[in-house]
Amino acid sequence: MSGSRRAVRIDTTKPHPARVYDWYLGGKDNYPVDEQLARDILAIDADAPRGARVNRRFMRRATRYVAREEGIRQFLDIGTGIPTEPNLHQVAQSVAPDAKAVYVDNDPIVLAHAGALLRGTPEGVTEYIQGDVCEPHAILEQAARILDFDRPVALSLIALLHFIPDEDGAYELVRTLVEPLAPGSCLVLSAVTADFDPETMARGLAAYTERGVTLVARSRDETAAFFEGLDLVEPGIVSVSDWHPELDAADEPAPEPGGPVPLFGGVGVKP
Repeated sequence: MSGSRRAVRIDTTKPHPARVYDWYLGGKDNYPVDEQLARDILAIDADAPRGARVNRRFMRRATRYVAREEGIRQFLDIGTGIPTEPNLHQVAQSVAPDAKAVYVDNDPIVLAHAGALLRGTPEGVTEYIQGDVCEPHAILEQAARILDFDRPVALSLIALLHFIPDEDGAYELVRTLVEPLAPGSCLVLSAVTADFDPETMARGLAAYTERGVTLVARSRDETAAFFEGLDLVEPGIVSVSDWHPELDAADEPAPEPGGPVPLFGGVGVKP
C-alpha cells in the first residue's frame, strides 16, 4: 500500500462526503454527524439514497464498458470512498483478471478500510494511495509507480468534482490529470446537477453548506466541459440512470423505479 499508515485523526465533528455516501448505501462506517446530514438531506429529497445506489451502478457499467469495449487494463480511481462491493477493481478484473487498479482518497477512514480494496485476482494489481485530488501532481507521481502511463488508463472521478468549486480549479485539476494519459485513455465522471429539480437541489446544497461542506451543482454543458478534448461515448452526458443500462451485470438486481437521478455521468476517450 502506498502512502503513510501512520495514525491520522478522524474528524467526527464535521460530516465527510464519503461517510455520508456510506450511510446512503447502508454502510456502517459513518458517524452521527454524517448520519444527521444524510437524514437532513433525506427530509429534503427522499430519493437521495437511490441516487447513491444508481451512481454506483453507473460506476460498474462504465468500468465494464471501458474494460470490454476500449480494452483498458489500468484504472486510476480518485475519490474512492469507503469500500462497497463490488468495488471498481472487482468489476474490471471480472472482465480482465490482469487489470491494475489504483485507488486514491483523502479520508482517514477510507485508509483504515483500504485492505478491503486490495483483495483482487492473483494476476492483477490493486493499490491504495492516501492523497487529495487538489494535489494532482502528487497523485500522478505515486500512481506512476504502479501504472504505465505510456499505455491507456481509465481515470475515474465518480461523484467527486461537485465538491470542488470552479474557483478552486476544478476544470484545471481534470486537465492536469488527463494530460499525461496515453491516447486511448478514458475519463469516467459523474457529478451532481440541478437541471432536473433546481428547487430541491438548492435546498440540498444549502444543507451541505451550513455544515461547512462545499457542494456545487453543474449544468449539462458545465459537466460536458470536463471532457474538453475527449471523444464522448454515446449517449454523451446523461443522468447516470440512463447511461447504458443494458450494461448492468446479469446478476444485478433490476433497476429501481423512479425518474432520472440528479447526477450527470459520461465517458470520454482521449484521441
